[in-house]
Order: sequence, then structure tokens, then C-alpha cells
Amino acid sequence: MTPLRIGILTCSDGCVAGTRIDTAGPALAILCSEQGWDVAAERLSADDTEAIQEAIVEMADVLECDVVLTAGGTGLGPRDVTPEATLAVSEREVPGIAEAIRSLSLDVTKRAMLSRAVASQRGSTLIVNLPGSEKAVRETFGFISDQLEHAIEMMAGEGH
Repeated sequence: MTPLRIGILTCSDGCVAGTRIDTAGPALAILCSEQGWDVAAERLSADDTEAIQEAIVEMADVLECDVVLTAGGTGLGPRDVTPEATLAVSEREVPGIAEAIRSLSLDVTKRAMLSRAVASQRGSTLIVNLPGSEKAVRETFGFISDQLEHAIEMMAGEGH
């Protein structure tokens, strides 16, 4: 299989404002590179529905990323809108990925039950919402990374 093309989008008002340093996005880039995948785009967005949608659409439609991984904006805060933005530009959900992340994360922290993260498809792109902290991104990436290539093969019609 050709190496996956990955888009990484960190959703954080604090990172955009410069009051917080994004460590989750760069950690994801390293983890993806270690898998032999091509990180085609790394973006930073405020917790803004339209900005998040635009970044996802660019990565999926223009840059033709196989997978878009988002970090942040999946909690219960009033500005946490990543799941809604993701679903608004998606054609169908892939609930098992988000369910697996929450289930496995509960072994690490009870706060995993507060995640509203989703996974979905836009055309031939898989979009997966991950938490915003570097520690949580590393953990959750580890839960799903071994299934991403197979998911993309299935989406391309290559079967099970």
C-alpha cells in the first residue's frame, strides 16, 4: 500500500492566540511519520465551526489526504465545536472508531466519558477527532493507528 497521506488539524483558541503552545499536533506528526505515512498538512484553527470546516475540506478535497486527524475541541466547553464541524462536512459517520477510543480511554481516565469526539468519512477521506492534549493524543493514536490503513483500503473498495 502507498503510504497514507495525513492531514493534522489542531483546534484551539489558546494556540491561535499564542497563550498556549500546540504540542498535540506536532506529536501526531511525529507518530504518523514513525508509521511511514506522509504528513501532507498541519494546520491550526481557532475553535470556530467555519474555520474547522474549511480546514477539513481543504485537507480532504484539495490536498487529498487519506486521513484527517483533529486534535482538540471535543469536550463540553462552550467553544468545543470540532465534532459538529466535522459532521457538517461529512457524508457518513464511522462510530466504531470514536467508541473504541472512548472505551479504551476509560481504562486511563474516567474523564474519557466526557468526550464528544466523532469519526466520519468525507469522500475517500477518513476524519478522526482526537483529544487536545499531547498525552491523550499519544494514547488515543495508539488505540487506532493499526486500523487506519485497513480503513482506507476498505473505503477504496478493496474489501475486508
